[in-house]
Amino acid sequence: MESSRRKDMNKEAKISVIGLGPGDPQMILPLALDRIAKAEVVIGYHYYFQFIEEVLRPESECIAMELAQEQARAEKAIEVALSGRSVAVIGSGDAGIYAMASLVYEEVARQQVEINLETIPGISAFLAAGSKLGAPLGHDFCCISLSDLMTPWPVIEKRIKAAAMGDFVTSLYNPKSKKRYWQLYRFKELFLEERLANTPVAICRQVGRPEEQFTLTTLAEFDPEQVDMFSLVMVGNSQTFQYKSHLVTPRGYLNRKAESGKAIQVDSFRQITEKLTPDSSIGNWWAKVRLIHTTGDFIIAEKFQSYNSPIEKWEQYLKDGGTIVTDVTMVQAGITKSFVEKYGNQVICLLNESEVPGMVEDYGITRTQAGIRLAMEQYPNALYVVGNAPTALIDIADAIHLNGFVPAGLIAAPVGFVNVLEAKERVRLIKQIPWVVVEGRPGGSNLAAALVNAAFTLEEAKKYSTYGEEIRISTI
Repeated sequence: MESSRRKDMNKEAKISVIGLGPGDPQMILPLALDRIAKAEVVIGYHYYFQFIEEVLRPESECIAMELAQEQARAEKAIEVALSGRSVAVIGSGDAGIYAMASLVYEEVARQQVEINLETIPGISAFLAAGSKLGAPLGHDFCCISLSDLMTPWPVIEKRIKAAAMGDFVTSLYNPKSKKRYWQLYRFKELFLEERLANTPVAICRQVGRPEEQFTLTTLAEFDPEQVDMFSLVMVGNSQTFQYKSHLVTPRGYLNRKAESGKAIQVDSFRQITEKLTPDSSIGNWWAKVRLIHTTGDFIIAEKFQSYNSPIEKWEQYLKDGGTIVTDVTMVQAGITKSFVEKYGNQVICLLNESEVPGMVEDYGITRTQAGIRLAMEQYPNALYVVGNAPTALIDIADAIHLNGFVPAGLIAAPVGFVNVLEAKERVRLIKQIPWVVVEGRPGGSNLAAALVNAAFTLEEAKKYSTYGEEIRISTI
């Protein structure tokens, strides 16, 4: 047997596995045509020979086989190559993508025979479809075959879920046949768990052939009944959009990673607003955005409580030059100076006033309490902002409840363990003024200042949202 295989021991055994592209003769690579023209024996599915008739030599032997005879083709190619004749194994698309290359290489490795192997690439169906659609493959993408003839369906389903969660542009090979009619419906269900209903979908039929047809739809409207075994289905990612008859997936050139301070802040806000759900008002929503931006933690949004549209009311108050009183200098320092200078606000902290030490000694109170008591006498109409001292917050709340003190508003964001919860509970009972509370033990000067800055910049929130029943950030 071995001697019959090697009739010409001086001639190297060689197999070229060649991709013919999607079917358009103009899409066959010159290198592929060259190898076919030089081959003594050409092996492939009989349908493919029509695409290479003009380059076949008269003396070349053509061995045509049927579908499902892939292993027989590989075995025949090895047998012929070992007899001393050069062999070309042809297939559609790219020889290495769901095609004959892997099988030929695997079979040669299994038989442990000396054959020179080469793979000649072709234009795969998903690349041809992508070029016809415009630019759907501009960012990360993947291909999945829905055929479970050789891959167990649980494995395929795992890959579908991974592609959906990973936000890959996804091209589906073997999406449907007469016997495999349900898999595409399951694919749609799985993708809708991760992708928006308006995600673009293209049904690409007979790409590169005279019967070529493209249907553009959305994931929600996608009808698997429009798909057959000659189709490829391409699903966009979260950034893909339709422009006229094209699909475009941005690479990010128009939205490069921010480098300047302002650009970094804008990019940060965009990332936050894309994930943060709507609130009862744009003011509350924007305050949460600023809190998340300050802490880097979405959980802080759950600690936000407010009464009587505070951010909206304070926006006008501050832009009219309203006074701000803080319990500590760190809050004072955290309020953006450019806003204060623009609107002529005073930011007052009396913690270090000369009267404070005497008040501490005489009344047995903290320095922050003393500073706040002085402020309540001198600035009764100010916006009071507490980011550190619960004792100061208790004094303010008690003055509102018991003494008729009515400031412009109150931000309650002290942090810690002693008196913090009790102080915030006092604020939550206030009905006379608008307020914000950072619930529980979290808080701090940075959060208190962030809430003031949220009121200063409420107009900016409109750049990141169209507020109504839902918030949608445009990706185009």
